[in-house]
Formats: sequence, structure tokens, C-alpha cells
Amino acid sequence: MGRSDPLMADALRTVLDRGVVELGADPAVPAPVHGAPTTEPLDPDPAPVAELVAEGRASVAEAARRIRGRVGPELFTAIREDIPELRARLSNPRSTRVFMTAMDAAYWIDEHVGEWLGERPSDVLTRSVPDNVTSQMGLALLGVADAIRPYPEAVALLRRADDDVLERLPSVEGGTVARDAILGWLDAYGARCVGEIDITRPRWHERPAALVPLILGHVDGEEPGAGRRRFDEGRREAEATRDDLLARLRAGVDGEARAAATALMIERLRTFIGYREFPKFGMVSRYAIYRAALLAEADRLVAAGVLDDRTDAYYLRFDELEQVSRTGHADLALVRTRRAEFAVHETLAPPRVLTSDGECLQGSYHRDDVPPGALAGLAVSAGTVEGRARVVADLSGAALEPGDVLVTAYTDPSWSPAFVTIAGLVTEVGGRMTHGAVVAREYGLPAVVGVEHATRLIPDGRRVLVDGGSGLVEILD
Repeated sequence: MGRSDPLMADALRTVLDRGVVELGADPAVPAPVHGAPTTEPLDPDPAPVAELVAEGRASVAEAARRIRGRVGPELFTAIREDIPELRARLSNPRSTRVFMTAMDAAYWIDEHVGEWLGERPSDVLTRSVPDNVTSQMGLALLGVADAIRPYPEAVALLRRADDDVLERLPSVEGGTVARDAILGWLDAYGARCVGEIDITRPRWHERPAALVPLILGHVDGEEPGAGRRRFDEGRREAEATRDDLLARLRAGVDGEARAAATALMIERLRTFIGYREFPKFGMVSRYAIYRAALLAEADRLVAAGVLDDRTDAYYLRFDELEQVSRTGHADLALVRTRRAEFAVHETLAPPRVLTSDGECLQGSYHRDDVPPGALAGLAVSAGTVEGRARVVADLSGAALEPGDVLVTAYTDPSWSPAFVTIAGLVTEVGGRMTHGAVVAREYGLPAVVGVEHATRLIPDGRRVLVDGGSGLVEILD
């Protein structure tokens, strides 16, 4: 835990140091072993990744086929029957073995190369890896901008974007090309959105206008071919770093043995770390299928006068909504109560650790290298950058420009299209292997996460220095 989120680890130690909590199993009781995933690392062969990705995509397609067109109780039965397959895919031991091989390799490289050469090189070594669906998503949006940029009328229409912009695009020169480029991107990634593990959040394919500010930012701030150029540059940087490390290791103590061991770990890391992003992509792709079917059922219930609004369904548990569908009766007073409770819950800031007694613990960084006025966090992507801080609560409509430093509470994969614009990243929540950190490293963005109250302490528009190697953020003016 300390390697991934030091503040959470420190908060947990606060509890454990009191000496009143016992953790662990009774040594007299044998631990269950059936179905436990192996921890043996894989050889660096890309075949398991290709197989798992193909199986995952086929599984999602089968779920869509079985759920499509179902209404009423049959719909709920179909979703309930599909959920074990979702769980099986998320807990697949083969899948876990792939990304754990990569994560363990990253930790091994930083620990051993750090001891031998005084460096933590995994940040650069993970740039432009294959099979990372989240970073591919961001680079693909640059390709959408390339398709749109040559058509001034289409660009001008997008600048006046509203919810029906895709329907209106074919009315201008180049608009059909622009629309098809956006729709192609949505076909691949439209199941995602900000806060995507919340099934009530509208998906991008439902609200494509939310992407327009990002697309226009790429049209204005990037050159044609930027996506491919960035990927190639990152790969060359990673390969150069690998070659330099191995050469220096060979020239040192036990050089051949250390270089051989490090080369194997680098190959494991680059072969498998991209897959780290795919299981969640498969999950949210399934959620989009569930969401579309359940909203269609909610619309049917609204038309029948059972619900007042399709979003009433958000405040009913799955079994409750199934009962409403079956009986044609809903407790709308309960829905209103839960709406009001949710509005209150949205104002709360969750602690890193919450005990069963209700005590909130945040943890602290115990560091003596923090300059006055600097903010400490967890270094997750090496490099140093100065830029204008843009404090953003919601990606939709965020006015980000090249060179900006994004400051936000947290990121999830949906923020990745913005990563190709910004120069650095600061978040309040996150760890070394969370999605934002993985993608920041692949794009070569200096990033510091776990910065307590960053969105309140860093004023929007001020220049900041982000040091992704030391985990420090300084406000410069």
C-alpha cells in the first residue's frame, strides 16, 4: 500500500499502531487455495494479451446480443444472467497474471536499478507501450482532429456546438467527413465517460458534444499527424533509455547478470503493462449495454405513467426496478427521498480510511525535503515542468490549452484525451498504478498525485512547477 498510496498506508498505520486491531487468518485454519491465481510471472510473449483482448471483446458482443431487444422482466433476467460473466472476466486469473507480471516488473526495475544506478527508470520505459486501450483512445482523438482540421466550415460549426451538432454537420462543406470521424471514434470509445464506473453517468455516445472542446483544442493546438508522431517519439525514448541502462549495467559489477535480469524485466513490463487498462474497458463497455437497456425500460415506464422521469430509475436498486417493471407501481416518495440524500452525499469528500466507528483518517507525508510553500504528493511520472494551473472539476467543457498543468481531484480513463494537450498533472487522489498515473507515464507527462486539497490550495491560472521525480508541486507566482 505504501508504494501505491502513502497517505492511505499512513492512515492505516495510525489505526494499527493503537494495538487494538488484529488482521490475518487463524494459522490453525488452512487457507482456501482453489481458483487462486498463480503469481508466477509470464515470459514476455504478447500472445496472452491478444487472446484476452479478443475474448473480452467477444464476451461484450455476446452480452449485447443477448440483452438487445429485451423488455420487462426478461430484461432483468438477461442482465442478471450476464453479471457472473462480467465478474469472471474481471477476476480471470490469466488476466490478473498478465498485468501483475508487468506491475511486479516495474517495482523490480525501480528497486534494483535504483540500488545499482540510483535511478527509477520505469516511468520512461513505459512510454508508448502496445495494447493500451486508454492511451490509444487519446491519440485516436488527435486523428479525429486531423480529419476535421482541413474544413473551416465544419470547424466553425463545431465552435457553436450544441447537442445536435452531429446531425447538423453534413450541412456544411466537410461536415460529413467530420461527423464520420467523430462517429468512428465513438464506435470504439463511446461507452466511456467521466466517472464511468457509475452506471448513471451519460456515456460519450449519448452526449458527443462533450467531446467538442477537446477536439477543437487539438485542431487549434496540434499539427497534423501528432498522434503517430507522439507515439513514435515515446517508443524511441523508451528504447534509448533501455539501451543506455543495459550498457551501463554491463559495465559495472556483475554486469552481464544484472543486465540480463533487467532486460527480461523491461521486456515483461513493455509487453504487458498496456493490458493494465483493458479489463476496466471491458467492464464499462458492458455497463454501457446495461445502461442503454435499463434506460429504455425506464422510458417505457415513464410512458406508462409509472415513473415521472427516466432518471427516477437511478434511485432504485436493481431488484427494486425489476419489481417496478413487473408490477407497474413505483414508490415515488422513496425516489424523491433518495434524490435528496444523493444531493447531500455529492457535497462530501471521502476520507482515505474510514473506520467502522466512523472515524475519518487521511494520513500524512512524513518528509523533511518539502520547501516552504510547496505541496507534497506521490511521484508517479518523472520529469519537471512549469505551466499555468488549470483547476478543473469536470472534463466536459474544460478549456485546456497546450502547456497547461491539469489540477483536479482525480482522473479516470475518460480524462486521457485531455492528456495529449496538457504538460503536467496534479491530482488529490491516486496511486502509482492507477489509470491516470499509467497513462501519464506513457505520454511522458510529469505527474504528482495524492496532493491533499490541491484543487483548493492551487489557484486557477497561477504558474506552478510540477516535479514528477520528487513528488513536489510549487506555486511560482
